[in-house]
Amino acid sequence: MASLLTATGLTQSPLSAPAPNYSPGFLVFHFVFAYGLLSTRTLKQFYGIDHNVSPRQDLDKYGEAARPMPMPSRTNTLLVAGFALATYAGVPRTTINAAGLTYTVARVLYAVVYITVDRPLLSHLRGTCWWIGNLSCLTLLWKAGQALS
Repeated sequence: MASLLTATGLTQSPLSAPAPNYSPGFLVFHFVFAYGLLSTRTLKQFYGIDHNVSPRQDLDKYGEAARPMPMPSRTNTLLVAGFALATYAGVPRTTINAAGLTYTVARVLYAVVYITVDRPLLSHLRGTCWWIGNLSCLTLLWKAGQALS
């Protein structure tokens, strides 16, 4: 198995074997991260304000505390499009893996900032993380466009 540094093109593989494409792994991680870990239901269950049998009873029992919690967007369409088009276009796997790792780190930091930061000045970190993730996907689309031209 290639090291993370080799898979992202930061070091050379001693055998000069091509780096694997980790796109499927990144996509599975982001699905579980978004719909499992960052789901409002997961947090409601953690805080003990979730009634799985009849969720509407949560509003009667817990009032406003049981309303859906705002969470980071779980739409990863840009990520899927970037991975798919870059792979199809033959963009180097190290570039794809580096973009996927950048997106992953940015989204994890985005979630941490979203959940923990309540000060206006620091809340701008959330937007910065959001755009770093988006720019990694847009980079893949750009590289795919160059390869297909």
